[in-house]
Amino acid sequence: METFATRGYHHASLAEIAERAGLTQPGLLHHFRSKTALLSGVLELRDNSEMAQLGTERPRGLALLDHLVETVRRNAEREGIVRLYAVLSAESVTEGHPAQDFFRSRYTGLRALVAEALTEACELGETRADTDVESVANAIIAVMDGLQLQWLLAPESVDMAATTRRTIDALLADLRADADRPA
Repeated sequence: METFATRGYHHASLAEIAERAGLTQPGLLHHFRSKTALLSGVLELRDNSEMAQLGTERPRGLALLDHLVETVRRNAEREGIVRLYAVLSAESVTEGHPAQDFFRSRYTGLRALVAEALTEACELGETRADTDVESVANAIIAVMDGLQLQWLLAPESVDMAATTRRTIDALLADLRADADRPA
């Protein structure tokens, strides 16, 4: 993870990764048949650890947004994971990058998860029924990812969790069910 996070996929060498893991390069290739397979394994490990945080059932409605803020708070203690995600997600937009399908799928799934929670919030009366859940989901994800980049470059200047909370609260203030407000 650390090698991909600091060097990116294209500049990370299997020899360096093997050495850091205490293996020979053939030993590493015994477990992962290629650099691409190793990258897939690293990305799966990261996502599996994130999904384990959710437990057996994900939070519903606005409680999922609270969970996202907690995830951001935990990420502030895991610089290597945040760097890995930021570097590889940015690299994945380049032509032929082996993580492109992973990140395309991940963003599709994350947008759907947040939009579903917002739809539940609408149904529960936590937000207005006419909420554009896809647009709000995109905005929340964009803020979270943008804050990660800023934090990596100036950690002493960026409080990711507080800013994520403030942004979500501002979005929700506009989306609260309000009988006096026209839909």
